[in-house]
Amino acid sequence: MQFIIANSKEEAAYIQNDIEKLLPSVKSYFYPASYRRPYQVETTDNANVLLRAEVLNHLSARRKPPILISYPEALFEKVVTKKELESNTLKVNLGDVLSLDFLNETLFEYQFERVDFVIQPGQFSIRGGIVDLFSFSKDHPYRVEFFDDQVESIRFFDIETQRTVGKATKMNIVPNVENKTFLESRASLLSYLPKNVQIWIDTPSMVINTLTRLMELAEERYEELDSTIQTAAPNELFLSGDGFKRDLLEFTLIEYGRCEWSSEKLESKALPQRSFNKDFNLLGQTLLRSEKEGLETVMMCSNPKQIERFYAIFEDLQLKPQYQTTVGSLHEGFEDLLAKTFLYTDHQIFDRYQRFNIKNNARKKQAITLEQLNALEFGDFVTHIDHGVGKFGGLQKVNNNGKIQEAIKLIYRDDDILYVSIHSLHKISKYNAKDGTAPSLHKLGSAQWQTLKKKTKAKVKKIAFDLIQLYAKRRDAVGFQCAPDGYLQHELEASFLFEDTPDQMSATEDVKRDMESAMPMDRLICGDVGFGKTEIAIRAAFKAVANGKQVAILVPTTILAFQHFKTFSKRLEGFPVTVDYINRFRTTTQQREILKKLKEGKIDILIGTHKLVSKSVEFSDLGLLIIDEEQKFGVGVKDKIKTLKINVDTLTLTATPIPRTLQFSLMAARDLSIMTTPPPNRQPIETQIIGFSEETIRDSISYEIQRGGQVFVINNRVSNIQEVAGMVSRLVPDARIAVGHGQMEGKKLEKVMLDFMNGKYDVLVATSIIESGLDVPNANTIIINNANHFGMSDLHQMRGRVGRSNKKAFCKLITPPMSTLTDEARKRLRALEQFTDLGSGFKIAMKDLEIRGAGDMLGGEQSGFITDMGFDTYQKILAEAIKELKQNEFKHLYDKEKKEKGSDFVEDVQIDTDMELLLPDDYVNNIEERLKLYRRLGEYETHDDLLLFEKELEDRFGPIPEPVAALLYSVRIKWLAKHIGFSKLILKMGKCIGHFAAENNSEYYQLPIFSAILSYLQLNTKKVQIKKKGEKLTFVVAEISHLQEVYEMLESIVEMEKPMEAK
Repeated sequence: MQFIIANSKEEAAYIQNDIEKLLPSVKSYFYPASYRRPYQVETTDNANVLLRAEVLNHLSARRKPPILISYPEALFEKVVTKKELESNTLKVNLGDVLSLDFLNETLFEYQFERVDFVIQPGQFSIRGGIVDLFSFSKDHPYRVEFFDDQVESIRFFDIETQRTVGKATKMNIVPNVENKTFLESRASLLSYLPKNVQIWIDTPSMVINTLTRLMELAEERYEELDSTIQTAAPNELFLSGDGFKRDLLEFTLIEYGRCEWSSEKLESKALPQRSFNKDFNLLGQTLLRSEKEGLETVMMCSNPKQIERFYAIFEDLQLKPQYQTTVGSLHEGFEDLLAKTFLYTDHQIFDRYQRFNIKNNARKKQAITLEQLNALEFGDFVTHIDHGVGKFGGLQKVNNNGKIQEAIKLIYRDDDILYVSIHSLHKISKYNAKDGTAPSLHKLGSAQWQTLKKKTKAKVKKIAFDLIQLYAKRRDAVGFQCAPDGYLQHELEASFLFEDTPDQMSATEDVKRDMESAMPMDRLICGDVGFGKTEIAIRAAFKAVANGKQVAILVPTTILAFQHFKTFSKRLEGFPVTVDYINRFRTTTQQREILKKLKEGKIDILIGTHKLVSKSVEFSDLGLLIIDEEQKFGVGVKDKIKTLKINVDTLTLTATPIPRTLQFSLMAARDLSIMTTPPPNRQPIETQIIGFSEETIRDSISYEIQRGGQVFVINNRVSNIQEVAGMVSRLVPDARIAVGHGQMEGKKLEKVMLDFMNGKYDVLVATSIIESGLDVPNANTIIINNANHFGMSDLHQMRGRVGRSNKKAFCKLITPPMSTLTDEARKRLRALEQFTDLGSGFKIAMKDLEIRGAGDMLGGEQSGFITDMGFDTYQKILAEAIKELKQNEFKHLYDKEKKEKGSDFVEDVQIDTDMELLLPDDYVNNIEERLKLYRRLGEYETHDDLLLFEKELEDRFGPIPEPVAALLYSVRIKWLAKHIGFSKLILKMGKCIGHFAAENNSEYYQLPIFSAILSYLQLNTKKVQIKKKGEKLTFVVAEISHLQEVYEMLESIVEMEKPMEAK
């Protein structure tokens, strides 16, 4: 067995990743710190505790992990002794006789928490004969199924999906060994190791110094403790530097860094990868030289696209070096002269950060998810599309002709009650609007809701009408057609430091396709801060200039104009392009000179604020207009932009996300590229929730300044901002400090911001005005005071101000003690702390922003409607309005969208039945989970989805009972009914009545599906009739006893349609 001790967590994680890549068949384990601060009563990081327990479990079971990797902070915390661990482990094998009661008691004794659904270590749940439990011995939870008192099956399941992912024959149930009391005897991790282990250590003195420093800190904390508190002394709980040194000498030691203790030396001929500093010519020449010397070179690239990129670069340089390629990623490349092999990594050649990845399933579910945010709880406000805003009153059992069904209970004004069928769940959406505004309830049966819907639809239609009309004009206009990419365009794109994300690639292709077509471009690119929108704008601008056109870049603020100028100039350095900017910091003489050059065609790209669209600005030959954050401009500027847009290619960039349904709606009016994938290998921002501590604030600021960086300190109250600045000055006397807030005079604030951007200050104490647009690559620490007062999206955007370079970035969220915060605030802060990269946390923040985004996209008045009816319902009405416009006023534009299927005539199918269709309480006893499952059922569209759902129910809750089987049939029946063209299906008292959606004179009756119905009717004249009811027809079937019969009948009609369609 090999045990590697690195100098730091980061180093250890990179070693672990490299071993996994180089030795995929060898199992390696990572042993982290549990992050308990000495003598602080706080919960540990469960995900890390799990990794620690997994290692202890392996070592105590004498199953030696071939390779173990750790670092000083992890070794500092002593662990439970071997003897203690063994006496606290319950071993269970397949086929064992074990009573459920005994298991339940043992888990309580082990301090496991009983929950409805297991999502983190230390939890268990019992549903009938199925027990789910998450032991601290494995990174997946177990699902144990009993037959009487016998263990019939042991499986692993995934905490995200709750689905089984594998089988096992035995399991070890281990409690949280870190959470045992402070009074127990503890031992060093090294006491678990067999004596024949080889310990690899980078620099022994460095590890010893770290342990000594940590012990001094622990001793200080111990001295500060109240004398009445009984707890073990530091040397019993923690490992000192001297103790480590003593333990270490009992093992075979290999020093692979600095040689401090060893008497024998082994020289290696391997050297680290040399630095090419993005000089591809030098790289090419090195490869050619290596080839001559008979050395084999391997280029390790993170993806196949990078391999192609190297080929393209060498082709442009007219070099033909010979080298092998492989897809993968190591922390560092090497040159091994002994093995005659050089391995180079692409991220080092391009000078990019490559992040490590410690796989951990326990971390997934520890914070709030988007699904949880949208989950309905008793008393939540909801909107029903037909009845307006009410309150959610839970699930209610209702009796229908003696059969039990489940319905959603909604409470309206004056305590009016409405029961909604589980088949109509899609008509209900959780009410959400800006800043958590509470709505007023509607009165059932009153005209108020219908009036609001009509008014909203009319206004929305007007906005959509204008948008589509603009699109129609553009479609008829003729613009400039750019030529395909030339050599310089390839060179510019190859010099991009980062790897394109799939979204970035497709957005770039969309833009180029638009520019190469005769129709003027009007594309909106939407993506979060740092997702690479500016790079797309640079490529588009360069393409326009390469085709002899000028580019105007319109930005909302003076600071952004200067910022874009710096970015564009740096990126286009070395290319024949002239970039300039115009804002109020340029003198009148400078402005006059710039405008003169612009008119003469001597400036290719001009960046500026709204002055760009004024009459005094004349371009020689404008070909492309790039607008950054269009929604931030006033109406006057927007109108001027509209007149410019018709003949000029236009590219609009926004970081405010556009909700999905709105995207589809807007696609009718303009072209859209959505960027949702975060860039790979962006350094995650280390986010920490901390209590107010002057010491922490001082340390964080001093550390950042010492490494040459800058710091944001956010305090959202202007009244005490000077006080905070004074405190920072007292704590870090050498720091140069500036203060910025929204109540300052515009010019003064801009000067402070620009000076900070230019490095004249070390610390900017500001309000949340920094949340959008400010790009200071050198600022890598942000401290947010009273973080609990901010919404998640604000925190997300403020945190996005740091971590924009290749340095490690830090975000400190100062809050009162977590125990004093609301559950919601705690969950939100935890989500931010854990989703340090752009991922799920980003999605939650986006929900907030989408609501703002809709208001911004469609104008202020719309925000009022969103508040009145809730965001999701507003989106439904918008989608309806656009559909109507496409079918009527703009039919000529969308004539391809012809009604060719029965389902084209049906908005929704209503199912009314007296059969028992539900998830019984004794099958799924958690109300929230039942509602979630009903909701999911309503969203499925394919048989495959439904089959997977059925398997999931069996896996999680056991064999499917009759009412659930009937429920699943009803979903299939609903799909078939829509396909056939029924708007309503009544299945009551042994009869089935289908109501046709189409009017009597509709083109529906010419479709193959109606011919199939008639054919079925001829074959079943005794059983089936078509009757006229008012203006519409009904399809009536007598004697139906089971839903399966209805399903088979509708399916045979659909089958009969197929040969008719073929004709």
